[in-house]
Parts: sequence; C-alpha cells; structure tokens
Amino acid sequence: MGVVIIDGSTVRDFVKDEEQFTKSVDESFASLDLNNDGVLSRSELRKAFESMRLIEAHFGVDVATPPEQLTQLYDSIFDKFDCDGSGTVDLQEFRSEMKKILLAIADGLGSCPIQMALEDDDQSFLKKAADLEAAKLDPSHAEAS
Repeated sequence: MGVVIIDGSTVRDFVKDEEQFTKSVDESFASLDLNNDGVLSRSELRKAFESMRLIEAHFGVDVATPPEQLTQLYDSIFDKFDCDGSGTVDLQEFRSEMKKILLAIADGLGSCPIQMALEDDDQSFLKKAADLEAAKLDPSHAEAS
C-alpha cells in the first residue's frame, strides 16, 4: 500500500497528457467490455460503478440503499455516458465522459492537496495521474505502465 498526494493540477495534467489519458481510458474500457463487442452495455457499466462502491459506502461504512434507488441511479449514470442514445456506450463516449468526470474532480480539488491510500496494484485514474506527476518530477523512478 502506498500514499499519494494529489491536487487539481495533478488530475488536470493527466487529462491534458493525451497519450497517457487515452491509453489509460482505453485500457479501462477494454477491461469493462466483458464480452469484447467494442461497446459497454448497461450491465457492464453498472458492474464497473458497483465495483468502485461509491454509492454503497459512506466514509467507509456500508449504507443500505434500496435496490430500486440504486437501479435508478445507475441508469441515470448510463444515460449520461450514452450520449447518442444508442443503448450502448462506445469508446469515444466513454473517453468524453471520463474526461468530464476527471476535470470535475480537478475543479473540486482545486489547489488543496489530498492524501490517498492506494493498493500497489491500484489502476485507478487518480493513481495513474499521481504516477504521471511523480514520473515528471523524477524520471528515474517512473513506473512502467
């Protein structure tokens, strides 16, 4: 387990680095596309958000959210990603929405740094942003991505 310190500029710089951002988003998309059909279904995207446990926990404590409320929330997230209303999320839609989400996180963080405890094998976008910043500060310690 490691600790990283990030702020809005860390996240914003990651999004601005087209090569790293695109590579990371494309890898994430591929891992979510369970049936390898080149698009994300409603259930594939829901599994991704469920695995993050953003909704079912509050400051690390499990909370009981009624299933119908969860379904409604996940459906609204899917609809936001499905920009063209096709019923699936393609790679371009996924990239676009992830960029918006990360830039919103950057705006929320502003210049106030936060500490995050992460597992060594964490592949989150925030961890990748922190790794990219660390590599820029000390290229000799850059992790192989």
